[in-house]
Amino acid sequence: MAVSGDGDALRPVGIDELLERVRSGYRRIEPRAAHEAARDGEALLVDIRYAALRDRDGLIPGALVIERNELEWRLDPQGSHRVPEATGHDLRVVIICNEGYASSLAAASLHQLGLRRATDLAGGFQAWRAAGLPVEPVEPVEPVA
Repeated sequence: MAVSGDGDALRPVGIDELLERVRSGYRRIEPRAAHEAARDGEALLVDIRYAALRDRDGLIPGALVIERNELEWRLDPQGSHRVPEATGHDLRVVIICNEGYASSLAAASLHQLGLRRATDLAGGFQAWRAAGLPVEPVEPVEPVA
């Protein structure tokens, strides 16, 4: 992404500025508030961490796992590859990555699809775990003999 500088010149935007810009377009949610919203059926938690991080650190009970590269296809309510949970554009989605950076960009992408209530978890999975919220281990997959 580039922005106009002085005159017609374009300057590159660094990731810190980009994060600041996308985050200014919505309200991020803290771990306890996300937990309560999910518990009360007011939000869908979506874990976009890759498998190695989920295997290492565990899962948030009830969170839908959709890896980042599939997110828009799975959550677009008009998409042919959507998950059943993608019920409409008014769905409140809380995106969770490992530390709360990639999830901000993912939430901004969902806004472009019309999911205006999409947000991300401030601090990501690590903040969730540090807050003492529920985490369960990933069940090992038994090898097929």
